[in-house]
Amino acid sequence: MHIGIIIDGNRRFAKQRAKEPWKGHEEGAKTLEEFFGWCRDLGVKELTLYCFSLENFKRPEKEVEFLMKIFKKEFAKLEKDKRIMKDGVKIKFIGKKELLKEELQELMKRIEKKTEKNNNYIINFAIAYGGRQEILQAVKKLAENKEEINEENLTKNLWLSDSPDLIIRTGGEKRTSNFLPWQSVYSEWIFLDKMWPEMTKQDLINALEEFKNRERRFGK
Repeated sequence: MHIGIIIDGNRRFAKQRAKEPWKGHEEGAKTLEEFFGWCRDLGVKELTLYCFSLENFKRPEKEVEFLMKIFKKEFAKLEKDKRIMKDGVKIKFIGKKELLKEELQELMKRIEKKTEKNNNYIINFAIAYGGRQEILQAVKKLAENKEEINEENLTKNLWLSDSPDLIIRTGGEKRTSNFLPWQSVYSEWIFLDKMWPEMTKQDLINALEEFKNRERRFGK
């Protein structure tokens, strides 16, 4: 199955503990490393992680810079992690990547190239991502190529063509925040009150159990 994750609550987690916002992001990065292992153990085949939205660029410059340093650090670890190739993990990055620093872009390109033939698992990092912007660029591409604008062609030209079965949002907020608006039309949503750094493997198990018990009718 394919799970989408809106990673939310890092800053509030830090604030509750009277720490700087970036301390929350550090704890969130640790949770993400554990999360990959939980998903592998539970048989999740594809993950799409909402790591950084286009709107997040409006945050204080110091915080954005720190987040970019975390991305660089974590992606560099992924590039060197032998388990990625051993387990057959394909890694993709979706979003307006051209807005990121060139050094980070190059790192992401190397990881995508290195893992492009893997097909056991897929991890999509949505970074500098916006769902409306994704749809707009797909429509523009179809118009430029003089292709018929229909659902099939538009889907093929999105940054992400797959649709999540389940989307989980942590942090207690109950909104979709411009995450995969096209792909998520029939996804099941679960909203957790826990902040992202507080998430546990049992929380993921509970979400999967709830998903199994839902009847997916796809509008029928």
